[in-house]
Amino acid sequence: MTKAFDHKSFLTHLTHKPGVYRMFDDEGKLLYVGKAKNLKNRVSSYFRASGLNNKTVALVNKIQSIEVTLTHSETEALLLEHTLINTHRPPYNILLVDDKSYPYIFLSTKHESPGLFIHRGAKKKKGDFFGPFPSALAVRESLSLMQRTFKLRQCEDSVFAHRARPCLQYQIKRCKAPCVDYISKEEYAKDVEMTKDFLSGKSDLIITQLNGEMEQAAMDLNFEQAAQIRDQMMVVQKVHDQQFVAGKEGNVDIFAIELNDKGSCIHFMSVRQGRMLGSKSFFPKLGIESDAASVMLHFLAQFYLLNTTHEVPGLILLNHPIDDAQSLSAALTEKRLAKCKIQSQARGLNQKWIDLATTNAKEQLSFKISQKQTIFDRFESLRVSLGLNQAPQHMECFDISHSHGEATVASCVVFDSQGPAKKHYRSFNIEGVTKGDDVGAMRQAITRRYTRLLKEDKPLPDILLVDGGKGQMNMANEVLEDLGISTMAILAVAKGVTRKPGFETLFWQDTDHIIQIETHNPALHLIQHIRDESHRFAITKHRKQRDKQRVTSALDDIPGIGAARKKALLRRFGSVPNMKTVSLNDLSSVDGVSKKLAQTIYDHLHSA
Repeated sequence: MTKAFDHKSFLTHLTHKPGVYRMFDDEGKLLYVGKAKNLKNRVSSYFRASGLNNKTVALVNKIQSIEVTLTHSETEALLLEHTLINTHRPPYNILLVDDKSYPYIFLSTKHESPGLFIHRGAKKKKGDFFGPFPSALAVRESLSLMQRTFKLRQCEDSVFAHRARPCLQYQIKRCKAPCVDYISKEEYAKDVEMTKDFLSGKSDLIITQLNGEMEQAAMDLNFEQAAQIRDQMMVVQKVHDQQFVAGKEGNVDIFAIELNDKGSCIHFMSVRQGRMLGSKSFFPKLGIESDAASVMLHFLAQFYLLNTTHEVPGLILLNHPIDDAQSLSAALTEKRLAKCKIQSQARGLNQKWIDLATTNAKEQLSFKISQKQTIFDRFESLRVSLGLNQAPQHMECFDISHSHGEATVASCVVFDSQGPAKKHYRSFNIEGVTKGDDVGAMRQAITRRYTRLLKEDKPLPDILLVDGGKGQMNMANEVLEDLGISTMAILAVAKGVTRKPGFETLFWQDTDHIIQIETHNPALHLIQHIRDESHRFAITKHRKQRDKQRVTSALDDIPGIGAARKKALLRRFGSVPNMKTVSLNDLSSVDGVSKKLAQTIYDHLHSA
């Protein structure tokens, strides 16, 4: 039996200075990281006789050693605490569920015809960044508005360089086709400047400028241009009228927390330059500190201090007061290099923002809890339908997607007791298989997947679900037998005679064992959900692979042909097949193509 930690002896020599403490179990595994302005008082509170919640009691029972690091101030302790949490991910600390970087709108200024793009990660590219936005959806909505209003391109530079004629975006009037010089550089530059002003919140300046241009066009009797400017101005005016100005500078982040015994939700809203950029909900995993003040404090520290891409605003509004607000404010001020104010009491418009965020937090938490219950019911129904002793905790499903054998891709989606575990999804580019051989393609994917899991000693699923009938069932059993896997059950889903949802034929373990599940049974809904998700994921990956293959050109393999020469050749002759019909003199007459290079192009095209 493990000897209990001698906390009395440890506390006798512990200092009252500020710092960070780390608690370890008998195997030296880090259990918890905390900060304190008085280390002795804070650590002593874990070992009092009563008043501890269940999670704290469980933590204390596992403690075998404690290490401390002294700091010069509370702010320094706060920074160190959350650096350690992010690095080691201790099980008893509050952790963010979503640690992805936040998206920005990126305007590429290095190009003579700048484009607008969604961007995540470090801001190393040359250009202007606008944001951050709370979600990719908010970015896509803004980019869509930019397309309709200012018509800047959103194609990648590689695509832009190879255009010989306008794309569909020009046809539907969402781009002015700078790729083929349908717009002058001066006019396009003016659209770029208006886009920058709009994203910077200067809508009123744009409206004034557009109004003057519209009147001038009307005076010049250019009524078509005047009508276009009028439509553009109306879109900008509508957006301008819908925005609320929050705070003196208009840069505000709003957080609201809703917490109960079933979970927690923190709803985040972002306002930049007086414009509402969008919102996002987070569902942090609770540690031993499960009161609203502690959860919010730890969340904010990780949200800002550990995410180097997220901008710290001048004002942060909260629906719940937090302890150590001054320390956090000081840390954020240091990061921002300007004052950052944290408020939990507000008036007027700021209070309306808080109320709105609070309403969203309540709604999102309620929805999340109902979703969890639905998933739980489905897994439990599956246990009953399959006659299992306990509900499966890990299921994987494979599917195949291709276009008449082209760019065959296999998907593997993973479901756990919480539903889709998307970070564990995998896809496989299938090679060396006869075109259209779905069984062979799935054999390769399953073999590659579980060979790797066995090699890396990672857990195998409880149930392998394959989308198909007897052929896929027999193949899956053969693969698992070859790999020596006997702990995994197999469920094959065939579409059935009618090929309608709800009338699937289910093979359990082998082709002789057919099971029937009622159409209304949640177990069948779970199976359909997993199958449809694997189908969606396979199609998505296949389309990307197919499109990647189709944008390549025979010119890409010719030495000396870069983007500029490729564009010039395609613009002159229209396509590669047309180039095969022209003479050497015609090829060498293209700007940038010497007689030697023309001979190389000619030889390459006629050798295929």
